[in-house]
Amino acid sequence: MLLESGNGPILVIAPHPDDETLGAGGLLLRARAAGRPIHWLIVTGITTEQGWPAEKVARRETEIDAVAKAFGFAGVHRLDLPSAKLETLALGEVIGGIGKVVNTVKPEIILVPHRGDAHSDHHVVHAAATACAKWFRYPSVRWTLVYETLSETDAGLFAADPFLPNIFVDISEQLEEKLRITKMFNDEIGEFPFPRSLEAIRALAMTRGAASGTKAAEAFMLLRGRF
Repeated sequence: MLLESGNGPILVIAPHPDDETLGAGGLLLRARAAGRPIHWLIVTGITTEQGWPAEKVARRETEIDAVAKAFGFAGVHRLDLPSAKLETLALGEVIGGIGKVVNTVKPEIILVPHRGDAHSDHHVVHAAATACAKWFRYPSVRWTLVYETLSETDAGLFAADPFLPNIFVDISEQLEEKLRITKMFNDEIGEFPFPRSLEAIRALAMTRGAASGTKAAEAFMLLRGRF
């Protein structure tokens, strides 16, 4: 299996904290158990200078620390670009920030958000992250996978950019831990049928599992792979 057949780092690129857990939490836990270093790149941040309440900013920092510890990330990398405002920045600025992290981590696998997600930050991060997957610029990258994010991928109304999964990762043994970590993002979780609810996350995992012959799975789109 792809996760167990190599030992190169995995870099998950998250527009916002919680995207990595919703989209690839099970894969990350499975990869860590297989001995792969896992890294977390958080593209945006919130500050009081941007108008966010101090209490919210403090809670976010506590959540990030707790989640990083739970996953056992080898590195947490933060660009702290303004949340919900990435489309106001030059794309080259975002590419430059992500590219520096890719050059530092030298990942074999990168995990990126879907281009058709509802949130504009996800569009920008997808474009910037895939620009950092060129083999002749970033030769360590051999696999580029797109993850799905509940409340974003399912809410996107871009008919030309559907999420079409072609890789499924069995997370039957990791699902409960993924849910436990998800609960650490207390401000982002709601009651079912809110899409970022524990019931919805479990239901999606079971649906993806049923599509791939397992009890629970995460689904990805392979954009490019190199053996």
